[in-house]
Amino acid sequence: MPLNRLILYARDMEETARFYETHFGFQAVRLTGDRIVELVARNGGANIMLHQAARGQRSGQSTVKLVFDVEDVEAFCRHCAENGLEFGPIHKADGYCFANAKDPCQNSISVSSRTFRKPA
Repeated sequence: MPLNRLILYARDMEETARFYETHFGFQAVRLTGDRIVELVARNGGANIMLHQAARGQRSGQSTVKLVFDVEDVEAFCRHCAENGLEFGPIHKADGYCFANAKDPCQNSISVSSRTFRKPA
């Protein structure tokens, strides 16, 4: 059974939707009367459903990190920086690299070339 959707709790749903549309190519879908903004992955993969965070809910305190597969992490991070998203240092791992950042709600995100690494 595939995993197709993740829920993120957001204080500012519109700002968060714009963030994922701008930097990761999602398309926001808003249905009349629905409290969820669904961010549809245009190139496959799981959709992100934004739900209004409760008043007492702390931002960025989850134990989940969203990881986006990108073949060229360095080029992707440069492109994002041009659009206002700064990633931390690029880390080199076992045949791939990755970098971390936060979304507007302080949720952890990462871009990684792990899926593109060549078998040893």
